[in-house]
Amino acid sequence: MSHALTEHPAEPAVPGEDTTTWIEPIATPSAPHDTARRSPSWGRRVLLDSAYNVSALALAVPAFVLMVTGLAVGVALAVTLFGLPVLALTAYVARGFAHVERRRVRTLLYADAPTPHYRRARDESGWLRRAVAPLTDPQSWLDIVWSVVGFATSILAFVATVVWWSVTAGGLTYWVWQRYIPFDDEGNQTLAELLGFGDGRRAESVLMLIIGVVALLTLPFVMRLVALVQSSLSRVMLSSRGVLQQEMTRLEDTRHAARLAEAGSLRRLERDIHDGPQQRLVRLGMDLGRARKQLDTDPDLARTTIDTALKQAREAVEELRSLSRGIAPPILVDRGLAAALQELAGRAAVPVTAAIDDLGEVPPHVETAAYYVASEALTNVAKHSGVDHARLDVRRDGDLLAVEVVDHGVGGAASGKGHGLAGLEQRVRAADGVLRIDSPAGGPTTIRAELPCA
Repeated sequence: MSHALTEHPAEPAVPGEDTTTWIEPIATPSAPHDTARRSPSWGRRVLLDSAYNVSALALAVPAFVLMVTGLAVGVALAVTLFGLPVLALTAYVARGFAHVERRRVRTLLYADAPTPHYRRARDESGWLRRAVAPLTDPQSWLDIVWSVVGFATSILAFVATVVWWSVTAGGLTYWVWQRYIPFDDEGNQTLAELLGFGDGRRAESVLMLIIGVVALLTLPFVMRLVALVQSSLSRVMLSSRGVLQQEMTRLEDTRHAARLAEAGSLRRLERDIHDGPQQRLVRLGMDLGRARKQLDTDPDLARTTIDTALKQAREAVEELRSLSRGIAPPILVDRGLAAALQELAGRAAVPVTAAIDDLGEVPPHVETAAYYVASEALTNVAKHSGVDHARLDVRRDGDLLAVEVVDHGVGGAASGKGHGLAGLEQRVRAADGVLRIDSPAGGPTTIRAELPCA
């Protein structure tokens, strides 16, 4: 039955409105989340954690009741055809609760909780296959199990939050409202008296104030711990498959980009060899053949023909060297990326100011991609920008290598098909990197590639 099932994203991604061109290495299947927002302040963090813990029970109670009821009825009717639709409906209800929980994690905890792809039957499938489609999806059963198991953690989160806030508020304000509590010095035995801190209202107020202060100081840590316990279960059961699906999508995208980049490089290399060295070598063979015939009849003319052939041979060698530099120059292998980029900046068609940090050890595929980005970007500057100067900055921050080329030309650079930077996207994505092109009309143009070195 698996041939009739496909996977579709449950929540479509919302595209951003940034005018800057961003080329990402992965296609995220989940709904947009808020992890990119600024981290909340200390006080706001405590309130958000507390709200997440308290609201957990409001979501867990109906989820638990509906799941237990749906499973009981579905299993009881499993001997008939009515059991499967009941179980499928239970799976859809669990999916709805799971969506709400992921939204709570993203909104209140500012944590990453991607939505996995859910399996559903194709449009041409029959009603029975459509009915049982959710029951063949592992994520649907994870949603159901979370709805049942999450009831226990939600009770813990709710009780811990209410108790800690009550102790904090009660202890800090006890000295205000304790006067309204009936108190008999002879018949009452206070907590302070039991602990040996003295008797009377004053001792009791001081003890309660100390307890309130301790509860206040530990409140952020307790709320954070309880929220992490509650959200960890949700993220493992509701989002772990989404993370794996994102990684698979990223790897597939990277492999596809690598294939496109390799195919494009081979086509360009074949074209360049055909248009350059191959034509010169053909002419070289013709000149040598003509010179051999001229040796007996006109030695001086044969000498001139041989000189022309030698010139063609030298030019063919120079063109082959130039082509090899575009692939992987020898200096890149012998002396590393920094030296290769310095040599590239020195022989560029326009003067280039190069600022290259100590890059340390860089993986070979990252070296090749970084060199390609710098070479193509500087070539684009010479061909299209209309300026007489450019800047090349190459820096490494931890495991991230950044290559940036800036010019103050006419702008309008783009990575789309038919533009001079069309191959950069595939090269950068093949190295699992990110390419940014910022080139408004009138300039300046900034081309920045960020490549992971891990």
